[in-house]
Amino acid sequence: MNTALILLAGTLGVATQSLHTRTNDILIEFAPRTPDQMTSFYEARGFPKAMLDKLKHTCYITVRIHNTSQQQIWHDLGNWKFSVNGKPLIREHRDVWKQRWQDMGIPLRFQSTFRWTLLPETLDYLPSEIEGGNIILPRTDQLITLKANFKTGEDQQGPVINIEYDQLKCADDSPTKSEP
Repeated sequence: MNTALILLAGTLGVATQSLHTRTNDILIEFAPRTPDQMTSFYEARGFPKAMLDKLKHTCYITVRIHNTSQQQIWHDLGNWKFSVNGKPLIREHRDVWKQRWQDMGIPLRFQSTFRWTLLPETLDYLPSEIEGGNIILPRTDQLITLKANFKTGEDQQGPVINIEYDQLKCADDSPTKSEP
């Protein structure tokens, strides 16, 4: 697991369990985040309570993608399909969140901060390049399966990389123990 991801996980107070999948061309690491972690992160940046209330009911997974090949790899979240027990789990596009924030009258500075924490919808990865961000899903207590594909080559005409990973999960806040 990448040192930066371990440090981030340690900083956020999460047990560092390695959740990842790889091929010869790509390494994808996942770090589920608890509602408390994410609302604390946004609260520290001054987010309004209305935003925090909306966000604490979602499932956050931090994703880190590393192109380990010598070719260009094309990431497109439109090619990522999530499911639970064979049923689709729909990830809302960042435009849905943008509209939600606008409808709530959230100031642009908070909308912008929220947007830069998300995994880009599309991105090309050059050899050895690493990029990441958060994916937000509907909260579930079941294991989540991800099926994704990535085009390759400068013209996106190279072999397609297919990924299937069935061990994703939403992190829960740890129950606090009461003192005797």
